[in-house]
Formats: sequence, structure tokens, C-alpha cells
Amino acid sequence: MSVSQRIPITARLFAALLLAAPVPALADPPVIERVAATPGNDGWRFDVTLSHPDTGWEHYADAWRVLDMAGNELGLRVLAHPHVAEQPFTRALSGVLIPEGMSQVQIQARCLVDGWAEESVTVDLP
Repeated sequence: MSVSQRIPITARLFAALLLAAPVPALADPPVIERVAATPGNDGWRFDVTLSHPDTGWEHYADAWRVLDMAGNELGLRVLAHPHVAEQPFTRALSGVLIPEGMSQVQIQARCLVDGWAEESVTVDLP
């Protein structure tokens, strides 16, 4: 008896369907090219320049955030549309409240398909 005869037909069909199913390709994560942090009367302003191989509405860099060094979110900038023809691009977030005495924060970017990038950029606060 061959191996294919010992495996039920439903199991063989299921395995074939799994192998034929499309698998989303993981793209390069968004890259944080530059960060400018400026203190203000109503909190900090962050100007973040990102690059990402956006392909359109189905796959683009869709956010970045400011984190303290323990990973707690201090501010979130949602990017409302793809930037296919504008790479790299800069967007700002104002009014970020940074706790007294904090001298560094992290910036982390997110892609609509792949989620939050594993890497973040540490920013020294002036």
C-alpha cells in the first residue's frame, strides 16, 4: 500500500489547499530616516521622516509612535493614506507629553500589512 493510499482523501485535499493558498510576502519594514524633537508650551513636537515601499491602499506605512524607554506609548501619529510617490516623507505630531526628567524616547513605525517594526530609533531629547 502506498503512502497516498494510507492518507485519507480529505487530508490530502486539505494539504493541497494549504500548499496552494496565497501567502502574503513580508515586505521591508518602514525605515525611520530622521527624527526632530522640539519642546513647546503644550508638549513636544516630533517630525519623523519615514521611507517604505508603499504599493497603495493595501500595503503602506500607516503609523509611527513615540515610546518611553520602557516601551510605553506617549504619542501616536496615524498615517491616513499611502505615500507611493512621496518617498521618503515627513509627518509631525505635536502635544506629546514627556514626563519630567526623561532624556530619551523611542520612535517606532508601523506597516499596514506587517505591523509594528521590531526595530525602533532612540532619540535624545534636547
